[in-house]
Amino acid sequence: MGQTPAQKAAQAARGQQPKKRPGKAQREAIKRAQAAKKKAGGGKPAAKKAVPLPRGSVRAAYPGACPACFKDYAKGEVITKVTDGWGHPGCAPRQPSAAEREFARNKARIESGETFRGQKPPYWRRGASPSSTRPAR
Repeated sequence: MGQTPAQKAAQAARGQQPKKRPGKAQREAIKRAQAAKKKAGGGKPAAKKAVPLPRGSVRAAYPGACPACFKDYAKGEVITKVTDGWGHPGCAPRQPSAAEREFARNKARIESGETFRGQKPPYWRRGASPSSTRPAR
């Protein structure tokens, strides 16, 4: 939007000069300087990317002490649920993986006799054919 001649006169009376747009050569020089500044890493510092926390962990709202190792942790440090409260993630008991849980379940079934081998008839003999192990009718 342009200024009326009266507005221009009032600005001149106050000592303000109207801003002039830089010429094409000046604009190109400014763009080159900005590009060089960006390439050199100048300007605004890059914002830090938020690192996702491990599942079940939070940042400490206030300083405290880990109940497992009795060492202090600072405000903002990553903490997780341990046996008696909140503490260092390394002090928490390790959770077994899905494969380890499956292995433990299968082992318990074998040891308790729930599997097929645990349900064999008492007359079963190793190395003999099923027909020779059956009692006569």
